[in-house]
Parts: sequence; C-alpha cells; structure tokens
Amino acid sequence: MALYSASNTLGGTQQALSTSYKTLLALTAATATLTGARLFDVTLGADGTPADNVLTYDISRQTAAGTSTAVTPTQLDLQARAAGTVGAANFTAEGTITAASSVLSITANQRATYRWVTQPELGFVIPATNLAGFAVRAKSPAYTGTAVATGLFLE
Repeated sequence: MALYSASNTLGGTQQALSTSYKTLLALTAATATLTGARLFDVTLGADGTPADNVLTYDISRQTAAGTSTAVTPTQLDLQARAAGTVGAANFTAEGTITAASSVLSITANQRATYRWVTQPELGFVIPATNLAGFAVRAKSPAYTGTAVATGLFLE
C-alpha cells in the first residue's frame, strides 16, 4: 500500500469562495486503473487576508466530473507506483455531488486552519468505480477569497 498527497495548489487558478459550495479538490477513481483508495487526512484553510469570517468546509461524495484542472498526486513513498486515483482542483463548474452524502462538515473561523485525520485504513473509501470519489468543498457568507485543501490518501 502506498501513500499519496494532492492539493488544489498543485495546478490551476484557485477560485474565489461565495455563498455556494466551491469544490477545491476532488479525488476519484481513474477510468484506466479503477483503483480504490482511502482518504485519511484532510487539511483546510483560507489563504486570503485574515479577518473574522466563517467558512464552511464539506467533504461529499462525487459521482461525475465537473470542469477543473487535473493535478497529479504526489507520491509520499518514492518506491511506489504512480497513483491510480485522479486529482482534480479549482473547479470552475461543479461536478455531480450525491444528494445527502456529506461525510464531514466543518465550520471554522477564516483565521483558523482545520485538520481531520484518522488511521489510513479507516479513511473515507474511494471505490474502484469510474469517477466515484470525494469532493472537498468550501463556502462562506462573507469571505470571497480563496482556500486551500490538501488530502492524503492510501491506495
């Protein structure tokens, strides 16, 4: 089993947040490899000018791709093969999010960085099903800057 990392800072133009969810990062099964994975560590934070605004972060199931920039997950073990999971970042058109599928929802002050972590074997399962996986999203009623999402996963 190998470990990988992906972030919306790896490619594309970060999109400004609004009152509707904006997908920062998605991790899904690739058409060619259909590799299953487990998302076990997510770090979230605003990277704009500090202020006292609320941000809501969400991790939900995604079943179809939107318009985004492809990002190549970084191998954390250089002896492992390239990731079979697809990374997508900085969505300009949202993918299909499964209704009522939020597995983690967090509200935080803009000045705070939030990290969710569990044992790799207990992470959220990305099934070996084409384009199935998770979207890491954010929204805010007042903050219109950008945010960063980094996910670590195990294949």
